[in-house]
Parts: sequence; C-alpha cells; structure tokens
Amino acid sequence: MEEKEIAIPDELGIIPIKGGVIFPDQMVPLVIQTQKLAKLIDEILTTNKLAGAITQRNPDIEEPKPEEVYPVGCVIQITKMLRFPDGTIRLLVKGLKRFKVLEFTQVEPYLKAKIQLYADGYKKNVSIEALMRNVVTMFQQLVSLAPYLPDELGAIVLNIDDPDRLINFVTGYTNLDVSEKQTILEIADPKDRFLKLIPLLQKEISILELGAKIRSQVKNEFDKGQKEFYLREQLKAIQKELGETDEHTREIEELKKKIQEAKMPENVEKVALKELDRLAKMPPQAAEYTVSRTYLDWLVSLPWSTATEDNHDLIRAKKILDEDHYDLEKVKERILEYLAVKKLKPDSKGTILCFIGPPGVGKTSLGRSIARALGRKFVRISLGGIRDEAEIRGHRRTYIGALPGRIIQSIKNCGSKNPVFMLDEIDKVGTDFRGDPSSALLEVLDPEQNYAFSDHYLEVPFDLSNVMFIATGNLIDPIIPALKDRMEIIELPGYILEEKVEIAKKYLVPRQIAECGLKPENIQFEESAIKIIINNYTKEAGVRNLEREIGSICRKVAKRFAEGKKKSVCVDEKNLVEFLGPPRAFSEVAARRGEIGLATGLAWTPTGGEIIFIESIKVRGKKGLILTGLLGDVMKESCQAAVSYLKTKFDKWGIKENSDDYDLHIHIPSGAIPKDGPSAGLAVIMSLSSLFRNQALDPKIAFTGEITLTGRVLPVGGIKEKVIAAKRAGIETIYLPEENKKDLLEIPAHVKKGLRFHFVKRIDQALNEVFKDNKEKAKKIK
Repeated sequence: MEEKEIAIPDELGIIPIKGGVIFPDQMVPLVIQTQKLAKLIDEILTTNKLAGAITQRNPDIEEPKPEEVYPVGCVIQITKMLRFPDGTIRLLVKGLKRFKVLEFTQVEPYLKAKIQLYADGYKKNVSIEALMRNVVTMFQQLVSLAPYLPDELGAIVLNIDDPDRLINFVTGYTNLDVSEKQTILEIADPKDRFLKLIPLLQKEISILELGAKIRSQVKNEFDKGQKEFYLREQLKAIQKELGETDEHTREIEELKKKIQEAKMPENVEKVALKELDRLAKMPPQAAEYTVSRTYLDWLVSLPWSTATEDNHDLIRAKKILDEDHYDLEKVKERILEYLAVKKLKPDSKGTILCFIGPPGVGKTSLGRSIARALGRKFVRISLGGIRDEAEIRGHRRTYIGALPGRIIQSIKNCGSKNPVFMLDEIDKVGTDFRGDPSSALLEVLDPEQNYAFSDHYLEVPFDLSNVMFIATGNLIDPIIPALKDRMEIIELPGYILEEKVEIAKKYLVPRQIAECGLKPENIQFEESAIKIIINNYTKEAGVRNLEREIGSICRKVAKRFAEGKKKSVCVDEKNLVEFLGPPRAFSEVAARRGEIGLATGLAWTPTGGEIIFIESIKVRGKKGLILTGLLGDVMKESCQAAVSYLKTKFDKWGIKENSDDYDLHIHIPSGAIPKDGPSAGLAVIMSLSSLFRNQALDPKIAFTGEITLTGRVLPVGGIKEKVIAAKRAGIETIYLPEENKKDLLEIPAHVKKGLRFHFVKRIDQALNEVFKDNKEKAKKIK
C-alpha cells in the first residue's frame, strides 16, 4: 500500500523514543517494556496500527510528561510484532510522516496528542538540485569511510528524487547527535534542512577521515614491525646456516663471557645467568631490554674478586704518615696497630675508625695518607645534607633511571673491593620522609653484617668486609647512638701556635709555592710573619684558613713575576700588611693585669678551645641577679648556683652588708656570640669571690669545671682543646676538676710544657689555693 493512501487521524497515541530520532521511510526496531505502552500497542493493533513517535529530551526518564518530549515527531506504522513471556514487546515500525504536536489530550495511562502533519510536495529548483547532488556525493563519501554503513546505501541514495525523502534517508543513517537529528526533523523548508545537514555531514566525514588516517598509520607501523620481525628471523636462519651470529647474539655471548670472567660468588653468578637468559629471549626493541642490559652491566663491572695487595711494611707506613701530617701521634699509632694486626692475621675484621675534630685539622687528608701507606685505593663520599636512604642503598629497578647507591657506585669506580673508603661529614646526615640514611649506614659500618651488604638495585649481596671504612665529622653528638657504637672515635684536637708554625713551614708554604708556579728561591716566609698570620689573620683550630692566606701571598708574588718583576720576596712583619691588608682576627689573650671581679674561664667550641672572661660587679638596687652576654640556660643556672653558694660564705669572710640591697651583674664579653654549658661554673665562683673579697685574681690563671650547691667541682669535657686554648692565650696556671686528671694523659708533652695544673674536688679547696697564692700579688680596693 502506498504511503499517501494511508489515512492518518488528527489524534494519535504517543510512543516516547529514548536516544534516537525516527524519520519518514526509516525502518526502526522498538522495544516496549512498560504496561502502559503495551496497552497502547494493543489498542492500535485493533485499528490502523498507527502511532506517533516523539524523542524524549532526557532518555533516563521512564514515563515522560508532555513537557519532557520534543514538540515534533514522526508518524509510525507497526509492521511486525513479537511478544515475550516476560511481557516485553518487540516491534518493527516504519516512519511515515513528520508531525507537530498541537496539544496533548491525554496523559494517563499513556500520552495522546492532537497533531498537524508537515506539508509535502515541495517543487525542485536549481538550488535544491545543487544541494541534493552535494548531499548525495557527501553521503557516498561517508559510506566509503564509515564501517557502520553498508556499501548498498551509496547506490540507494542515487535513486531518491524527493528532497525531503533524501534528507530523511541521509540523516537517519548518519551518526549524528540526537539534538542535531531532532533539529533537522523539525525544520520545514527543504533548503534550510539541506543547509543544516551539509555542515554536519562534513564534520562527520572529517572525523572519519582522521580516524582512517590514524588506523592507516597504526597498521603501517604494525606491518613494519611484522616485516622487521620476519626479516630478522630470516636473517637469523641465514646467519645460522653460514655460521655467523647477529649483533644481539654477539652481545649475549659477550655478556656471558664477562660474567664468567668477573669471578662472582656462586649465588650472584646464578642470578646473573638467569637475567642473561631472560635478556636473550627478549627482542632488543623491548622497553625492558635496556633495563635488563644495564643491570647486567653493573653486575659484571663490580670488582667481585679484584683487590689491591696490602703493604704491611710498618716502617714505610710510619714514614708516609709522618711525611703527610705533623704530630697526630695517637692516630698514626692506631693505623700502625691496624697494619700489624692485618700482617699477623690477614682475615681479621677491622674496626671502623671515626675522626672527630674541628675543620681544617687534616681528617680527610689523613684518610688519603692511610690509603697511600696501605697501598690501597682511596674513595671518598660526602654525606653532608644527604636525606634520602636511596643515596646509600640505591633505588629499586622498578623505578625509571634507577641506579645503585653511592657505596656500590664508588666501589665500582675505584675498581677494587678493598679500598680505604672515607665517609666524610657523617655528623651532618639528615632525616626526612624519604628515609633515614643513618640507619642505612648501620649495615655498611657493621663488620658482622657488611660481608653481605644488599643494595636495592643489585638485590644480591656484596662483600664490604674488606673495605677499610673511615668516617669523619666535626661533632660527636649529632651521630645517632647505634651508629656511634659501631665506630672507634678518635678525636683530633686543634693545633697550638707552635704546631701551626711547623705545619706551615713543612707542608703549607712548599705546597702553595708549587701550586702558584713559583720556586722556593722566589719567596721566603719568616717565622715571625707566619705567627702574625696565625694570630691576626686566622681564628681557627685547624690550618685551612692559614693555608688560604699563605696562598693569597704566593699568588700576589706570582703576579709580580708574571709582570716581569723578578726580584725574590721575603715575607716578614713589615710587609705583611702590604700583602694581606690590616689584621682581621684577634684571638683572646690573657689580661695584662688583674682586676677585681674579673676571672678567666676556658670554653669548648666546634672550632676548638677558647678562653672567656667573666666580669662581675655589684650595684645598689633590688633586681637581684643580672646576667648578660647572650648566655644559655645551663650557663645561667651555673651563675645562679655560684651566687647561692657564695652567700653561704659571707659570715666566714666577714661580709656584714645585706646582699639584698645590691644587684649582682655578671657579664661575659663578646655579647653577640651565644654561650652555654656548665664549664664556666668554677670561673664564675672565682669572679664573684674576687668581687666580695675585694681582691684581684692573677690574670695568668684560668678555670674550668662544673659546680654544685654543696660545693663539689664536677668534671667537664673538651679538656684537650681548652688546654691548647690556654697555652695559645698565654695562660700559665689552670684549675681543673680532680676527675679530669686522666684527660691530661691525652695531651702531648710539648703542649703541657710551661703550664701548671691544679686539680680540685671542692670549691673551698680552689678558693683557698687561689686566694692564698694571690695574697701577695692581689691589689686591694678599699
């Protein structure tokens, strides 16, 4: 039956359509699942089998209301129907004509509306004909590109003469958005419909062309890979017949040879061969290939069995150590002991040495000398500021760009499994969210564990037991206790003036002369000039700045020679300012004369020992005790304890005045420098005793020791550095706690020469000795 012969009533039941638009002449399958729509189907099947199909605005709504459907739809005719036991109805419907809803006449149980059909029979003209041809051409192009459109549609479209039918046909089969299809359905004029459709077709064609281009590129790449694989397999077969090997096979064989030559432990060799077997089965272009190859390169390049032979000649070793460093007898003796044990028992496990001392005393250079004396290679890494555990243990291979830790890297670079390995600045290792490097060092520095050190990257044990580890640092306290327990701490104190002079003459001056391209006859340093440089241009426990200043002078002399002034130079007291400018550093020296309330104390600093002056006065007031000089809490408490103790002695000393009427002001000069610690307690007692007794102290006497309210003098640390500072400052007598007597054994004889030591257990003992000795010398103030 022809479509125009079907009588379409003015009122139709409405079937809402989800996610699609039905056009005239289009055959569309529908599924009816609701009871209300099933009732509509039953009714129209008994009449004309016609209904109205309108697209829902929101496809998620099950039973849309009138305002939730579009105003334009398509009349449909049911051509086939199937019912299923679950109540579902499947329909095959054909679109007949477009219509516009005039009003909805029923909402329940299903939608019903009065409709107005769109007019037919638009006449073709030239512009419409041109538009039609354009659409036909584009649709045929679309069919050739779209995999979802059958090729037959390209032929069918050529036989459509009616403009509206052409638009309906093309729009119905094109993959456009629902809103775009609905807009074309609603437009009445064919020309406007064409003008709306053409840009949408062009957009779809562009998308399909781009997709086809991408698919072609992927296919080409895939085909290229398949071709390469095929050719490589053929090449392998040809090479096999000819007895030749390809590059990949040669690489595998070369690695296998290296694994055998590396003389790895048996368990490590098994891991290496397993990884090599995995690599051999892997195509070279695989992403994992480079990772696996790099891992094997690391394994074969480590010195699993390569070691230098130790030189156990103790006389030669002592000579080398003396050549490189002045004094440091305790350290040298410890190295010679290590060599002696190794000579008698080569397989003994050595201890881990840790050199602690201020900057510039020769900790790092001492490690180089030890390596030279032993005949071993020297490796040094700086641990200052390291916060990531992976710096020590390495990264796991799962990470991109993973590498072994710095321990394994350094062992590989030196090419020996038994170097002298210096861990510099071990006291400056940091900790954060990435881990604790100090804990990672525990295994490295433990002779009971480091024979099987496991790096995260290698994941096989490496023997570090033959490595001689030497750690260095400036302070002991920042080192974690567990790490400190694994090391033998050897303290390197600062140098006194005489030692610095000798070091300058024997080592620093010749080295700087050579580095500046001069000859010994070109420049000479008088000893007096060196002493002035030490006292007035440097303030340090070591000799680093001293060498820097000597180097500065040598460079200025080298400049003169480069300019043609060939006259040799003698650096003395007179021309020193010409080279270095005015003095920049002034060390504290003993006061020239005693003053009431002034006492000399001894202090320890990270750069060595220092002398400090404690001054005290009393002024009328009600504030009590005044403390100035940027003192820390411990030093403030020492001052308070000293005042409280002395108040108990007023009756014995015959002091009648009421101490509550006076303010005691204790000041320690160099107010911009923070000061703390208990060591100044005895010196504070002496300063206050001098004040209350009106008797000045001998300026050549210095004090150190912690005090208690019961009058005891407790031991303190840093005795060696303090004695050196006292010697440097011109002090002649030092009062120390009795329990620090043992510490004098650590001090060289040439440092103690010219110094008198008094050891006291109680404050009264010190007071009696000091003020008895000073009775004749003291200046009394009335």
